[in-house]
Amino acid sequence: MPTTNSQDSAVTPGTKVVLIGAGAVGIAYAYALLNQGLTDHLAIIDLNEELTWAQVEDLSHSVPFSGHNIEVSVGTYEDCRDAAMVVNCAGVAQREGETRLDLVARNVKIFDSINADIMANGFNGIYLVATNPVDVLTYVTWKQTGLPSSQVIGSGTVLDTARWRHNLGKFFDIAPSAVHNYIIGEHGDSELPVISSGTVAGVPLKNMLEKEAEQDPEIYSKIDEMFLRTRDAAYDIIKAKGNTSFGIGSALARITRAILRNEEVALPVSALLNGEYAHEDIYIGTPTILNRRGVRNVVELRLSEEEYAKFDASARTLREVVESTGLTS
Repeated sequence: MPTTNSQDSAVTPGTKVVLIGAGAVGIAYAYALLNQGLTDHLAIIDLNEELTWAQVEDLSHSVPFSGHNIEVSVGTYEDCRDAAMVVNCAGVAQREGETRLDLVARNVKIFDSINADIMANGFNGIYLVATNPVDVLTYVTWKQTGLPSSQVIGSGTVLDTARWRHNLGKFFDIAPSAVHNYIIGEHGDSELPVISSGTVAGVPLKNMLEKEAEQDPEIYSKIDEMFLRTRDAAYDIIKAKGNTSFGIGSALARITRAILRNEEVALPVSALLNGEYAHEDIYIGTPTILNRRGVRNVVELRLSEEEYAKFDASARTLREVVESTGLTS
């Protein structure tokens, strides 16, 4: 049975969202948020005040077309006092050829200052982290803020899973919405697809591949190559356009919807393990039930022996990096 996280403290009500970071990812998220009508007030904070003003003005001009009455404002950390959610997209950008884990030292210092300002203003909502390396920085945020683990969530492998479903859908000539298969682990190089529990149109993915192998002995090699393309998609996009934004912006909006609308759905966010998969005191991407109070519980998937070995290696990779921050228990 999955472990249930304690949710004794009352979280801040409402739908106000404070977005930190007015760069490509933050504004892609903001645009998705407005068009889906997920908030009644979006306050944006960024060190570049002129850019923030311009983004707020531009977003405000899209509100009349959204079908929703939403206030978009230039924010300050005082906005965190009554915010239902803080979504942190701030930090230095990933360089071409740089892994997400290489980013950790540069972004931990930035988060220390941001999180001190957030908590100094009495924030008690749900904190969603998008900045890479997201699993590590979600752990860092949990430690720096002192919030319950149920209220601190990372974007995890939600986007990776969407990319994987998209590619599997193209391969099997079916809509991604009919593909159900998670990518779990680190949001990065050590992540893995859980082939053993996947389905396509209700048919076990494992069975479909076994049937395909009768006609195409190279099917497993093709699936492995497809996964590598999925895993490395961000590197290819960053090389071509400098960043990824639309996919992660939509992923953050999906997580926000699950929380603010109390959906009780499973999304593969970065959540704290408390004994699941024989690991604890680490944030990592795994299916997690989300509701209005954040994390209800982590779902522990039944993994094959090979999948468990890969997940274990991914968790150990993250633990080494987390321990380098000096914030571990």
